[in-house]
Amino acid sequence: MLSHIKIVLVETSHPGNIGAVARAMKNMTMTNLCLVSPKFFPHADATARAAGADDILAKAQLFETLEEAIADCTLVIGASARSRTISLSEVTPRECAEKVITESAHEKIAIVFGRENSGLKNEELDLCRYLLHIPCNENYSSLNIAAAVQVVCYELFIAAQNGDVARKAVGDENEQELATNHQMELFYNHLAEALSDIGFMHPEKEESLMRRLRRLYNRAELRSKEVDILRGILRLSQGHKGALKRD
Repeated sequence: MLSHIKIVLVETSHPGNIGAVARAMKNMTMTNLCLVSPKFFPHADATARAAGADDILAKAQLFETLEEAIADCTLVIGASARSRTISLSEVTPRECAEKVITESAHEKIAIVFGRENSGLKNEELDLCRYLLHIPCNENYSSLNIAAAVQVVCYELFIAAQNGDVARKAVGDENEQELATNHQMELFYNHLAEALSDIGFMHPEKEESLMRRLRRLYNRAELRSKEVDILRGILRLSQGHKGALKRD
C-alpha cells in the first residue's frame, strides 16, 4: 500500500541519520528510500543505525539532483522545520497522509526532507506542491531528521491501516493521469521561454513571477493531457509572435 511513496533525503551529511531513517521507514512498512547526493553512503554508521533495516539501505536509490529523484512523481511534498514566507500551501503530517492515501493512492509520491542543518532551499521547495510542517514546541522546534520521518511515516501507516478509499477516477482513465514532476518542469521552462518571447517577462522579475505561476498551476493539479494542451497554446503564441515580427 505504501510502496508508491518515496522518502527522499537531500544532501544528508551524517550517514547515521540515513540508517535511522531506514529503521523508521521499516517500522511503518515503507521501503522506498531515495538519497540525493549524500555526503557519505554507503557507510558503516548507516548500517549500524539501521538496526536490521539493511534491506532498505540496500535498495536505496542514489540521485545527483532532486529533480532526478522526483521526475516520475505526480505529487511532491517538501518538509520544513519552519514556516516559509513563500506562498506554498502548508499541511500537517496527518493532512499529508490523508492527501497521499485518499487522493493519490495510485500515483507516485515523494516526501522530501532537506539537509540536517539548513533544510530545503527555496528553489527546491519550488518543485513541491505542499509544504509539510510538523507542529511542535515553539521554544524547541528542531527535530532530528529521523524523528521527523518517523512522525510522517506513522501517519501514513495509520491512514493506510484505516482503509481509506482512494480517489475515484472519473471519465477516461488516461484523462485522470496527473502530470509528473518532469512534465511540469518542462512546462515551466517552456512557459518562461514563451513569456520572454512575447515580451511579458521582465528579467529582474522573472524569479518572483515564475514562483507565483508555479503555485498557481500546482494548485490546479494538472493532468498530462492538460499540460500538452497548455504547451500547444504556448507554441502557437510563440509562432504568432514570430509572424508579427516578420510582418
